[in-house]
Amino acid sequence: MKKTHLQHGASLLEVLVAILILSFGMLALGAMLSFSVQLPKLAGYRATAATLASSHIERMRANVAEFQKPGGKYTAEPLSYDGTFKTIESADCIYDQCTQAALATMDNAATQRAVRQALPAGGVLVSCDAGTGPCGSAGYGNIWIVWQDPSTAAALSPTSPDNCPSQITQSYSNPVPHCLYVRFKI
Repeated sequence: MKKTHLQHGASLLEVLVAILILSFGMLALGAMLSFSVQLPKLAGYRATAATLASSHIERMRANVAEFQKPGGKYTAEPLSYDGTFKTIESADCIYDQCTQAALATMDNAATQRAVRQALPAGGVLVSCDAGTGPCGSAGYGNIWIVWQDPSTAAALSPTSPDNCPSQITQSYSNPVPHCLYVRFKI
């Protein structure tokens, strides 16, 4: 009769393979944890952008004649996103000299300043649907709130801008900005 030897314990090779498999699992867990820390901040940026867009839409509803006027100040403003963090100058409207155009200029500056303060490198673009009459006569418009996510969120950045207007997609590709698009009716 042949005597067999029973193996006691694990060999060094088996231990090394088990550690290797465990380390790959821990790396995946670490990556998932970093994403889970960043996502609430990115969701907060989107919620802030929605609030700022709603606020600006209400400002335009309060001054609807300027929005509907051809070449009105609300839609004549160029895109204020430039990928930088520089501050936006304010434009005040003095009570007894405040025209509809001056009020629109003040509203635009206030919204642009608020977007730049609340969102990294934030900017605003407003356009209207001309329809068959002058700009905004149909009462429909579009607003884009644009911002740049911090560099820590680079792994979550989109490969193409989300709902961004052509001014953004053609001019800014590194880093790719995020956009919140809202269609509204005055």
